[in-house]
Formats: sequence, structure tokens, C-alpha cells
Amino acid sequence: MRQAVVERKTNETNIKLHFSVDGEGETKLETGVPFLTHMLDLFTKHGQFNLIVDAKGDTDIDDHHTTEDIGICLGQALREALGDKKGIKRYGNAFVPMDEALAQVVVDLSNRPHFELKGDFPSSRVGTFDTELVHEFLWKLALEARMNLHVIVHYGQNTHHMIEAVFKALGRALDEATMIDPRVKGVPSTKGML
Repeated sequence: MRQAVVERKTNETNIKLHFSVDGEGETKLETGVPFLTHMLDLFTKHGQFNLIVDAKGDTDIDDHHTTEDIGICLGQALREALGDKKGIKRYGNAFVPMDEALAQVVVDLSNRPHFELKGDFPSSRVGTFDTELVHEFLWKLALEARMNLHVIVHYGQNTHHMIEAVFKALGRALDEATMIDPRVKGVPSTKGML
């Protein structure tokens, strides 16, 4: 089973996260950040992962620390669950439309972290959620998973739709990249390691 449990406790957050690469799209999410909960549910469903998050954070201040630390934990769990990455496809690419919005996510599970986000959200908030936290979450996810993560929001008018398309595409791109390909012998790199 490709899965991992990560715990992170700081003065700002207390998080326990369980992630399974080979799942059924099932979630049990207690984040304290409703919009992030919604996005993680979409990510998990479209990636066919399983995800349990029990997070308590200083959301009385704002959602920043909780969102960032869940991204850290998810990235660490993804990296641990994949182990040596033998037999995986490594790369994934997904386009997802959401009504008028179109997002693309491209990943490389390269062990070299890099993050790019191209696109502007029309609104600075969705409900009580600061849209700048999308960048924070995705950057920490890429850093801790040690992957290349490129996110392009090609267009859109509704900020909720645009972010939703990103998280669905993220799930689908990671699903493709983490798939076992029987043709791949060892790790998918001419270096002999990732």
C-alpha cells in the first residue's frame, strides 16, 4: 500500500494527515477552513486518492497557517507514500474546465521542487478564504513533495470556478504521474534515481 501518515504540531497548528495514493476518492476532512476542505475533497475525488485530515489551527487569526501547514503535510505524505518511485509514470498533465474557467496542471515527480502559477484570480476572497492562499498551499505542497508543479489558469471570470478547476486538475495530474506503468523498469530516469 502506497500510503503515509504525517503529524505536525506547532504553536499555530496541530495536524494529523493520512494519505493513500491508491484509493477510492474517499475523504474525512476536518480542516477548520471550509473552502480548503471543499478543494481537498475535489482533489481527492478526482485523483482517486484517500485523504484523512484532522487539523486544528489559529483560524481565529486567519486561515494562513492552517492552509500552509496542511500543504506541508500533504506534500510530505505524498513523498513518503511514493517511496523510491519505482515503476511510476512520473509525469502528469490535466486540463479541467469548470464552466467558463479552464485550468491546467502539469507535474513531474522529479525530486526537484519547483512551482509556477500563471493566472490571476479576479477576487481576493472566496467567502472568507483569501485567494492568495492558493499559491501558499500549492508552493508548500510542491516543496515538500519535491516535485515540479506548474499551474496555468488559462481563463475564467468566477474565482471559485477557477480555483476549483485547479484542484480538480491537480488531482488528475497527480493520479497520472503516480500510476504504475508495467513498462517502466526501476525509476523513470536516465540518472537511475529520482
